[in-house]
Amino acid sequence: MSGAVETLPVTASRRLFPGLGGDPLLAAVIALILSAAFVIVLLQPAPYLVNMVGQLAAFAILAVSLDLVWGYLGILSLGHGLFFAIGGYVCAMHLLSHAYAVSGMAPDLMQFMGWKTLPLYWSGLASAPYALVVALVLSAAIAFLFGYASFRSRVNGVYFSIISQALVYVAMLLMFRNDTGLGGNNGMTGFSLLFGHPIGAPGMVTGLAVATLLALALILVGTRALVVGRIGRRMLACRDDEARLRTLGYSTTRLKLGIWCLSATIAALAGILYVPQVGIINPRVLSPDLSIEIAVWVAIGGMGRLGGAVIGAVVVNALKFWLSAAMPEAWPFILSGLVLVVVLGLPNGLLDLATLRPKPTWLRRGGGLG
Repeated sequence: MSGAVETLPVTASRRLFPGLGGDPLLAAVIALILSAAFVIVLLQPAPYLVNMVGQLAAFAILAVSLDLVWGYLGILSLGHGLFFAIGGYVCAMHLLSHAYAVSGMAPDLMQFMGWKTLPLYWSGLASAPYALVVALVLSAAIAFLFGYASFRSRVNGVYFSIISQALVYVAMLLMFRNDTGLGGNNGMTGFSLLFGHPIGAPGMVTGLAVATLLALALILVGTRALVVGRIGRRMLACRDDEARLRTLGYSTTRLKLGIWCLSATIAALAGILYVPQVGIINPRVLSPDLSIEIAVWVAIGGMGRLGGAVIGAVVVNALKFWLSAAMPEAWPFILSGLVLVVVLGLPNGLLDLATLRPKPTWLRRGGGLG
């Protein structure tokens, strides 16, 4: 009888994504992501709508990166904006280096800093593959150093959260300085070319959005495979009772460090995909406010559900995009209200709404069965 009760959308999702059969929500989310990419290519909507979809997809990747360590490993990071910023800054350096190499026109940053040529640490960044490797490796390396020092010392809970937020705050103060050579307070902007083509052309806007959507779908499939396997079971055991897992002979430090570094590289990839679409990167991306907002996205969508992280990121940021234009002063209060609603009434985020069903008529009336 279970096969007869199963709905058609769930059956279709399982046929499309057989590895996701245990999570129909995630299968449905991935199907919607691929459908959005198809619609963008087929119908060619207005560029500003396509750009907004691409930005939302980048934020969803960022939310998934945090959910991987918070929802499945129990590590709340309030500094994930650091890895997002590393990917974004390296991408910006690539875009400016590439445009300079192709057109020979010095970017505004060179004129602002008084440089005759780009400095040595910009070398090679005109190459997209090299810049991609630098961004991911640098994020993983910084995550490794910070994670090793923290996990080796068994820093957990709120203490880890505070330290991670302090780390991103220090990075923000550093990037506000002009002598870092990365734009200081003004950041970096004026990106004109990507792969030799105008970055603002409709075809390039569509390509970036579709690439971000496909990257999000692949990350969801990959992380789902990770969390349902042997490593995923150890992650949940570590989240629920790390001391017992350690007593059984498993290295929790190595487990947490590996997932932490993976999460950092995913966050960096989100930054890489975000910057060409928004057209600017500055130290405000390192503000602790953003790192806290990432946690809010995951909490609102539902921790420990990859599909929930995507839903939370898309819903909150779509609402933010709309209210920032309509009622910018009201957005902080609305976000705070959403957090209170989730904490007090929906501990599993918006996913709890699916469990809220109306009571039977006889129960609402206070009657009995007979």
